[in-house]
Amino acid sequence: MIGIFSPGIWRIPHLPSFLGTEVHRLGGLTNAALSGIDAIAGWGQRQSTKRSRAFANRRQLSFVCLEDGFLRSLGTGEHFPPLSLVVDGQGVYYDSTRPSALESLLASPVDLLDGIAADVARAKALVLGRRLSKYNHAPLLDASVLRSGDVQRVLVIDQTVGDMSVTLGGAGAETFAAMLAAARAENPQATIYVKTHPEVTSGRKGGYLTDVQDGLVDGVRTVVLRQAINPLSLIEQMNRVYVVTSTMGFEALVAGKPVTVFGMPWYAGWGETDDRQTCVRRTRQRSMYELFAASYFHYSRYLNPVTHQRGTIFDVIDWLERQRDMAARYPDRMICVGFRRWKAANIKPLLSLDQKQVVFVPNVKAAAALGPKSGDCLVYWGRQAPAGLLALAGESSARALRMEDGFVRSVGLGSDLIRPLSLVLDQRGIYFDPTQPSDLEHILDTAQFSEEELDRARHVRAFIVEHGITKYNLEPREKVVWPTGAKEVVLVPGQVEDDASIRYGCTDVKTNLALLQAARRAHPNAFIVYKPHPDVMSGNRAGKLVLAHAREFADHIETRLSVVSCIEACDVVHTMTSLTGFDALLRGKRVVVYGQPFYTGWGLTEDVLKEGAVFARRRRRLTLDELVAGTLLRYPIYWDWDLKGYTTCEAVLHRIVETRNALEANGGLEKLRVGIVRRQWRKLAILARAWVSRD
Repeated sequence: MIGIFSPGIWRIPHLPSFLGTEVHRLGGLTNAALSGIDAIAGWGQRQSTKRSRAFANRRQLSFVCLEDGFLRSLGTGEHFPPLSLVVDGQGVYYDSTRPSALESLLASPVDLLDGIAADVARAKALVLGRRLSKYNHAPLLDASVLRSGDVQRVLVIDQTVGDMSVTLGGAGAETFAAMLAAARAENPQATIYVKTHPEVTSGRKGGYLTDVQDGLVDGVRTVVLRQAINPLSLIEQMNRVYVVTSTMGFEALVAGKPVTVFGMPWYAGWGETDDRQTCVRRTRQRSMYELFAASYFHYSRYLNPVTHQRGTIFDVIDWLERQRDMAARYPDRMICVGFRRWKAANIKPLLSLDQKQVVFVPNVKAAAALGPKSGDCLVYWGRQAPAGLLALAGESSARALRMEDGFVRSVGLGSDLIRPLSLVLDQRGIYFDPTQPSDLEHILDTAQFSEEELDRARHVRAFIVEHGITKYNLEPREKVVWPTGAKEVVLVPGQVEDDASIRYGCTDVKTNLALLQAARRAHPNAFIVYKPHPDVMSGNRAGKLVLAHAREFADHIETRLSVVSCIEACDVVHTMTSLTGFDALLRGKRVVVYGQPFYTGWGLTEDVLKEGAVFARRRRRLTLDELVAGTLLRYPIYWDWDLKGYTTCEAVLHRIVETRNALEANGGLEKLRVGIVRRQWRKLAILARAWVSRD
């Protein structure tokens, strides 16, 4: 067990997964609080860490130093939690005054590539190909900032004043001055590009080379780059790199550039760099691949964003690429029109990784005042756009996006203000509106799914079935025992009768009562089970009056058990447009459909309607795995509230199972499900938080 004093460390999501052991928050310094503690952990070489280290020494406990890994996150620590940490029981990698676990590993006779050489080569290629660094939010280099007539380009990397890696790397202000002078003297034909640190540009900190100006010095031209730039995209354009202790020096090594080092960072002294200092402890020769293996494989620890357990560098690379893809999909402002305050609070993080780009306005007039332009999105909820919004989108060339909950949403009802784990944003239409094509319909009609996607779809479907996952995941999952005899069992899922999918997708059968009557006509001798919609039973939506008449046509009304339990116990499902029909398909059940939901018309359902709009458009025959791949893998946006980023369907499924199991264990699921007063108090609490956090 590891003890933590620092509240900042304690806030790191999934810290026990990184550390591989139980973690305990320490407050007072009593012996009782230390019961079972084997070690104390602190962060880097901060002053507070020195106190923690001294405390560990007094109590004769081990001390473990934590730091960010070399492939940390999309953005900086104030906005994004780490996906990589280093855990060092000797020192810390940037402190050259004494050995660290990384230095000891490099100095040892261990074959660092044994059994992982292919993975190291693959990871290096991915890091270079995708231009990955410690932080990954900066834009790629704009080539116009470079001089077109350069004979040679030399990069000189500045750092922030007070950076511990400088002080503990045997350097200071004079070292940076010497580095710049040497770069000029040793490369008289070159243009010297001085890259300032991003925190210097923002004004939060000062740099050692802040006073350097563009121009000629002793006949050598100097250009200062103060803007944020993706490090590897800049390094690619350079012939040589000069550093003091910056990790960009190692990234330059990985990119195959000659690197001259004026301090003593962890990667210097092993024969790969041109060193202007020496470390007597570092006598072994190590290749760049060995340095990469030691730092990125052996020394760093990674979080698997899907399982939230220990992962690999490849898990983090995939995560970072997903964040970039989403940022590129919606690069500019998300102007959200007409959202209630509680909904805005619940969905704002999902709309952009740059929260300054998300703006909520009450109406189209306020949206127009923001001057939307091409690249911006005008976002609204549901099918019907606020008056004037589509015209504004046409005039400004902004995209109009309809928003709805995803198909695997949460543990708890959206109408109870439970924040979502998934959303859909649709430019063509919306999946429940059959009167016009949607992005989902377009995907299902045109996409060529790879074998990898179809394999993922099979695993997703198997996971959903195994764990009984639905959209809201509230109800008990128990084996059904109905007095059916030998009769065929027909499940009729109720719906919210004013739902848009019914209003626009149903003709002859468009009420729960009419659906029950149709099911009884089709199966006069069957055992019919009617399952009311959760929103109706909660009192949040209209439709409960049908229960008084349901018993005339249904043999049983199931108000307690999960719809999954009902599906598994039935032979056939009759539905208008309910998502239960899709859930039943996932479980291999026969599905009879009276409306035009997104999953009908593809050859997987028995469609009562033949003349609906969707049947004229949907000519493709899909396999179940193709339907799952389009519906659950490609169409929705998935969000991880802990890691503050876009995630996968698989990850959300894991979160739902974890949350539901935890709530079941402590009785919390029952509290979510019942009690009007309790739900209203929860709503008030969410609304209060939304008001406090308003822009």
